[in-house]
Amino acid sequence: MDSKESKKDSLDIAGRIYDVSDYKRKDTLSSGLAKTHEQVSDTYTEGEMQSVVDDVDGKNIEIKGEEAEEESQ
Repeated sequence: MDSKESKKDSLDIAGRIYDVSDYKRKDTLSSGLAKTHEQVSDTYTEGEMQSVVDDVDGKNIEIKGEEAEEESQ
């Protein structure tokens, strides 16, 4: 692969945006975009008050706030 092809491939990857079908694809880029989209969506819809993030694999992850971190120290 010459430098022109490499640069074109890099631009294709950098220009890639999330698509609903990314959840079903198995490549690393699609998986990363799907997981990032899920995280942003969870943060936007659930806010910060005692929130629980729904993991892509179906497990809930409790988000501990600053108070919980201070109590554990």
